[in-house]
Amino acid sequence: MPSRDATTHWEGGLQDGTGSVTLDSSNAGQFDVSFPTRAESPNGQTSPEELIAAAHSSCLAMNLSGVLGSENLTARSIDVSAEVTLSPAKGGGFEISGIAITLRARVDGVDEAKFKELARTAEETCPVSKALAGTTITLDAALEG
Repeated sequence: MPSRDATTHWEGGLQDGTGSVTLDSSNAGQFDVSFPTRAESPNGQTSPEELIAAAHSSCLAMNLSGVLGSENLTARSIDVSAEVTLSPAKGGGFEISGIAITLRARVDGVDEAKFKELARTAEETCPVSKALAGTTITLDAALEG
């Protein structure tokens, strides 16, 4: 499997500095970052937490598709959102204090209990979930009508 990479260029101090993150592997874009927009209002800029949320939600959607496939099920749709929270850390600095995942899917041929079991398996075996294992991750999974 290939590796992926991104590069951040930063100039200045923490409060007055600015940077940009470039998605090198895909060349999908360059995104501005700054600490004030990270800790307060996004103001059109991304943050490490938003990038983690994007990675986690996309990884889990793909992984759930694979878990469903192993049960001969195919989702009509899967929607995953991940909310990554940045909080002050005990002893100073900051930490990612939690990730709340909301997962909704349309899957024929499975009941709610089995779906929740499969969603939990997908979350636990998701490579990004594994990488973030030191963080509290909650999952709210449900089938949609």
